[in-house]
Amino acid sequence: MNRKARVEELRRMLNEQGLDGILITQPQNSLYLSGFGPSVQPDEIEGALFITEDDSILMTDFRYLEQAEREAPAFRLFKVERADEGMVKALPGLLEGVGAKRVGFEAEHLTFARYQKWASALEGSEWVPTSGLVEEIRAIKDQDEIEAIRKAVALADETYAYLREYIRPGLTEREVAWEAEVYMRQGGAEKIAFDLIIAGGPNGALPHATTTERALREGEPVVIDIGARVESYHSDLTRTLYLGEPDARFQEVYALVRRAQESALEGIRGGMKGKEADGLARQVIEEAGYGEDFGHGLGHGVGLAVHEKPRATKRSEEELQPGMTLTVEPGIYITGWGGVRIEDMVVIREEGVEVLSRASKEPTLLSPGIL
Repeated sequence: MNRKARVEELRRMLNEQGLDGILITQPQNSLYLSGFGPSVQPDEIEGALFITEDDSILMTDFRYLEQAEREAPAFRLFKVERADEGMVKALPGLLEGVGAKRVGFEAEHLTFARYQKWASALEGSEWVPTSGLVEEIRAIKDQDEIEAIRKAVALADETYAYLREYIRPGLTEREVAWEAEVYMRQGGAEKIAFDLIIAGGPNGALPHATTTERALREGEPVVIDIGARVESYHSDLTRTLYLGEPDARFQEVYALVRRAQESALEGIRGGMKGKEADGLARQVIEEAGYGEDFGHGLGHGVGLAVHEKPRATKRSEEELQPGMTLTVEPGIYITGWGGVRIEDMVVIREEGVEVLSRASKEPTLLSPGIL
């Protein structure tokens, strides 16, 4: 689906909801619809789209005009004094010019403080909260998007293969994380997809561990969660290594997590609900007595954002549709010991999944540094 088709699909949704237009401020949604992708500053909106039945407008200031003209040629540029405050001043006249009276905004992105400012500037127009309209379109990837994701996944796979040769006891978690980041950037990543996780020993019991100065030790598991951004799309890969000869406990837990993941990879189908996909892995872990140690969902979509629709959790009613991406990442986390997580990215197909990740799942690491 090209950008023109994406905008037309959004217009169809607006018509269904009786909206004259919508203000798009969420950066990934702006990029998806227009091609305009400024750097994202958390305290500032650098550009916004205003889409009506007949018009597509991109509002931004002097700093981004040339970039916007280059990246979003299908949108009419509307220069404001400064992106955030300037849009507040410009909106009343803009809305009057296009005859928009009932205007949607992205409630999950616009802060309450901004809402108050913008709503006060829009007296005479109805300010209507919306949720997930563009995200719903984004959830199903076209072939170009999937190809960009393949590149990001391949770079994560290559990086993990490199780390298997690099990692050894005595290196700190941060040293390994930095090595991974350098490798990905030199390999073509625009940036890392998220704060990389290298979690040795007991730190691996934290699903979203913060990488520390703790040195890795022989005789312990290491959870490695890495991802890259390539052509604006992300990857997400987790593997668990054991530094040395695995003990009985690790072998048991690792085999269980791998069996749970294989159950999900073999059973997920298009049309299945997220909670049904989650249940394929969760049942294996619960029957083995580790249900309380698998506290997160099975997976999430990945695309322009690292976490996006769909969700595969034990309560998710979302339908997994062909063309959606999903991480499949069961895990077991034991306080004081560590954790095991295995994560692959897949594309949902009618009769199963296409597994994109290719990184080795062999957990034993007997490198020269620990022989």
